[in-house]
Amino acid sequence: MVIQRVSQPKNRRSKAALLEREPKIIENTKTCIFLKGGNTSEVVSGAMKELFLLKKPNAVSYRKKNILRPFEDQTSLEFFAKKSDASLFVFGSHNKKRPHNLVFGRFFNFEILDMYEVGISKFKSMAEVSKLAKPTLGNKPCLLFAGDAFDKDPELQKFKSLIIDLYRGPVVPAVRLQGIENVLSFTAVDKKIHFRSYKTVLKKSGMKTPRVELEEVGPSLDLNLRRSRIGSDDLFKRAMKQPKAAKAKKIKNVSKDPFENKLGRIHLGVQDLSKLQLRKRKALKKSAVEKKKQKLVYDSQTETQEETPMITDE
Repeated sequence: MVIQRVSQPKNRRSKAALLEREPKIIENTKTCIFLKGGNTSEVVSGAMKELFLLKKPNAVSYRKKNILRPFEDQTSLEFFAKKSDASLFVFGSHNKKRPHNLVFGRFFNFEILDMYEVGISKFKSMAEVSKLAKPTLGNKPCLLFAGDAFDKDPELQKFKSLIIDLYRGPVVPAVRLQGIENVLSFTAVDKKIHFRSYKTVLKKSGMKTPRVELEEVGPSLDLNLRRSRIGSDDLFKRAMKQPKAAKAKKIKNVSKDPFENKLGRIHLGVQDLSKLQLRKRKALKKSAVEKKKQKLVYDSQTETQEETPMITDE
């Protein structure tokens, strides 16, 4: 039996760092590390720089080249994830077999959960696309996904989930219209993904709500999905497990629709429709024959009640 030694914090700073790494009921905003391989091209370096700017300030960029092969050996990636306390990574490389290569991936408990390799077929930087002022640092972008492949292809479904983790930013209850400065659009056609970035421009509309227009500001990338490595269903189940304290308490007879609108169910007693007040219509009035029949039935009932003798204890 091997007893593992647990190092205790020696000062307040190290104690705070250890507490920050401990599991939490509500997760922090996920950090992403950007790594370069032993050989990279200008396209890969430019694309990683632009993706890093969109992710800041929750991103760490390593400038030194690292000879890594994510699909063959993951130990180095897991080391960098533990060092930076990161949940996501983007790795860039370039070679003859796989030119202009990017690998997007996620960690769970500092182990590889899933990763996707894409090739850059087209790239335009922010400076090439537009000269407009770029979105402010740390803003929460609006993510748009178009294409049936994101819903039908299991591989692209998981890749869509990874992109949401990468750029969704902090979880907030509401966002004002002026706060949505950046729109990231992802369009899937077969195994190709077209990534575009837009800036929202609010213009006068003659009403309280302004007219919203989108102007492309970059970066612009066309990606081809090459390889992927997806974790087992059991691993995904453990990664997505939520503590009981984080789950909202279920309220009886209250539910929510797909748009998060609260719906309530009210249970009423049995209604007596005979006492329902309606407008008097000639068609609803009883005829003389019906009234006569009803009177005869009532008289016969009263007569039978009078004839029945009362039973007493005497």
